[in-house]
Amino acid sequence: MSDLLDSYRAPGPGRDEMVHATGTARAAWDQMADLAELHTWHQIEDARAEISTMLSDQWVRHGSDTEEAPWELDPLPVILDEVEWAGVETALGQRAELLDEILTDLYGPRRLITEGLIPADLVLPHPGFLRAVDGIAIPGPRQLFLHAADVAREDDGGWRVLADRTQAPSGLGFAMADRRAVAQVMAGLYRQARIRRIGPFFHALATALREVAPPSAGDAPRIAMLTPGPYSETAFDQGYLASMLGLALVQGEDLEVHGGRLWMRSLHGAEPVDVLLRRVDAEYCDPLDLRGDSRLGAAGLVQTAREGNLTVVNTLGSGVLENPALLAYLPQLCRVLRDEDLALPSTVTYWCGDRAMCSHVIANLGHLVIRHTAPGAPPIHGWELGADARASLSAVIAAQPRQWVGQEPVGASTTPTAGPGALVARPTTLRTFALARPGGYQVMSGGLAQVSGPQIGDAEVPSVFANDTAAGGAAAGATAKDLWVLSTEPQPVLEPWEPGRADDDAPAGATGAAAEGAGQGGTDTISAGAAENLFWFGRYAERAEATVRLLQVVADLWADHHTSPTSPGGRSLDVLERVLAGTTAGGTPQQVLIGEEPGTVAFAVDRILRAATAVRDQLSSDTWQALATVNRALDRARAQHRGGGVVDLSRAVSRVTEGMLALAGISAESMMRDVGWSLMEIGRRIERAQHLVMTLRACLPNQQPPAVEAGVLEALLIAHESAITYRRRFQRHARVETFLDLLLLDRRNPRALAYQVEAIATLLVQVPTPVRDAGSRDQLLADLRDLLAEGETTVLSDADDDGHRAHLAGFLESLHWRLAELANEIARVHFIHPVPSQWLDAVGIRVPGADEATEPPVWAWGNGGGVR
Repeated sequence: MSDLLDSYRAPGPGRDEMVHATGTARAAWDQMADLAELHTWHQIEDARAEISTMLSDQWVRHGSDTEEAPWELDPLPVILDEVEWAGVETALGQRAELLDEILTDLYGPRRLITEGLIPADLVLPHPGFLRAVDGIAIPGPRQLFLHAADVAREDDGGWRVLADRTQAPSGLGFAMADRRAVAQVMAGLYRQARIRRIGPFFHALATALREVAPPSAGDAPRIAMLTPGPYSETAFDQGYLASMLGLALVQGEDLEVHGGRLWMRSLHGAEPVDVLLRRVDAEYCDPLDLRGDSRLGAAGLVQTAREGNLTVVNTLGSGVLENPALLAYLPQLCRVLRDEDLALPSTVTYWCGDRAMCSHVIANLGHLVIRHTAPGAPPIHGWELGADARASLSAVIAAQPRQWVGQEPVGASTTPTAGPGALVARPTTLRTFALARPGGYQVMSGGLAQVSGPQIGDAEVPSVFANDTAAGGAAAGATAKDLWVLSTEPQPVLEPWEPGRADDDAPAGATGAAAEGAGQGGTDTISAGAAENLFWFGRYAERAEATVRLLQVVADLWADHHTSPTSPGGRSLDVLERVLAGTTAGGTPQQVLIGEEPGTVAFAVDRILRAATAVRDQLSSDTWQALATVNRALDRARAQHRGGGVVDLSRAVSRVTEGMLALAGISAESMMRDVGWSLMEIGRRIERAQHLVMTLRACLPNQQPPAVEAGVLEALLIAHESAITYRRRFQRHARVETFLDLLLLDRRNPRALAYQVEAIATLLVQVPTPVRDAGSRDQLLADLRDLLAEGETTVLSDADDDGHRAHLAGFLESLHWRLAELANEIARVHFIHPVPSQWLDAVGIRVPGADEATEPPVWAWGNGGGVR
């Protein structure tokens, strides 16, 4: 790596994290250079490509549903030595403690306001200050549970905080994913270097979640993570963290308040929730007491917390600390509250609610970054505005001064980053994390580094988080880096199952302290929302596989017979193309593969990914690798299509098929046979049965000439993976009668309809049935069994003088609508969502049979949802 270091040039005149102004390497990097195994630029490129593939295989992504992008991670970490990190660590702990004291006071005695230390106009009108949660306190000495700070190092070597994250800090899952990827790709360097591990922080987080549980939770509190859902900008981050901690990942529709407690709706019945780690902004957590139009929380949640039966972290209302105007008052508050100077200063901030500061901002508008104090507003770079625009902005600020701040631009130190053909210097910021513990705040020995384009030039954080809009949103070209803190002592690798000890940098999953921290009691409880998504995961997985198999058959027939359309093979191709069109979205085979409308393979794969994102905590990493294989094949086909070339359909279909078969194998051999798996498998069986009946309805009721029909039946046997079985059993060309016997009635054939129906019946026994009437579901299943038992293939295969198989058409139609109704009934019985979205006790509605405070709620049911 030394050759690469020698070729690296810092831009100057600011500070560079790797080299001194003299060009010599800093001690930390000098130490690492002796251990590194990277000597050429090609090795850096290989490392970057390997990391990119690894993250793609794990579907590590960020951004909104419409602007989602792969997670970019540079192979070279940001390196700090233990001595300089010790000062940062202490300062971050002090800052978290100061913010905790401020938060405790603002929702308590509010002496800081009454004594004039914080202007009332700065706090009370801010949208982060929630009056409805006034007086609510979480157990323990601290109210700020988790604090994240975005920091940058300036030219003089000092650190400065650009923004505090106290609402629902994101990035912990990304930080661990980054560490695992870099540690694997740079394994030689990572194993030899004395790098402080970040695993202990996650074990501490699991412990801290248990410690803040309300007294009523007992020794085994139930802990869940509240997520906005799979369309969240940081859905991966949430799912990965929940998986590491063993937490149930729940959405608002999975929760209900009754009898003074919060309950998670599960297929086993209602399960109590004692601690809620929220990744939903506080105002959206309760439509009754907070934001009335929200569907992301649970009505009555605030009152439950007020009564002491639920702990929500971060504390409801903690978003008030993200008001950038508060930065202007932190130095004085630190001296008054703690009798010490603020060790880690903020970016210089002027609040326009103060007349003197406002005058300074307006007079220097062209040199400052202007921000609205409300969260989510993009920054305004004063130096980019013309004279008229600055005049207009000055008028707006003067009219509503308390809603605006001005900030001095901050330069950030640079770090070597893999660029096009060489190491390049890029401005760097760090996201650090501090966790409330009994003796103070524990700071993660690492964090998430981020590099932006060539220049920052303002106080904006070059954030790779699309949801960190208070920091200016996702910066163009932003890339993540791992943060290594070098240690003077060896870092032992401890066994993850040792109770009370921290493991190496690997997610604990459902073992060790992290699993204990989950507080799930060792059960396989699954939320109703997760169960529904697994059901649809199974359905869409089978739909994609079945469609691509049929597409492969059509592609093969086309290759052999498209030049002779009047031949038996050409006419069989015509029939199969109509079958493909009738069972999908229609269009050309290419459109069936990569089109975006329902019925295409690409649409089904998109829905698989969305459902999988919603239940990331339920799936193994191998699942994502199989899905990544499928998605890459589709991306290549899309790229060929956009480029105006001919899509290599055969190759694309083959790759997609490989990925879907791998996914089916993982589901069959690697997943626990719990309720979630049973519902996923039911979804597969329902979809397989429906697809089979649809394909038969599309071609068999009307008789074809013998040679054509034989070709059609042969193709269908291949599409339904039964050709070899048929040949071995019947040793002749396919005939309708024997074809129907194998694919409709044979209970031993895992591709036959009778097999699917029996499998569904067996699997439903494994799924808890709620109090709702399941009679229609069971009757439909019994009707399907009776129909198949009564089926006579000699009668069904018989055609009238016009070549129409009326008995078969009627038989298939009866099967078709019963299967559709069975799918609907399964959804109605097991997945229908609770309505209305309100706390029943609070609005005076008596729930029959729910007299005791400890009794689970009885659900009111409305229309279903899910990823469909």
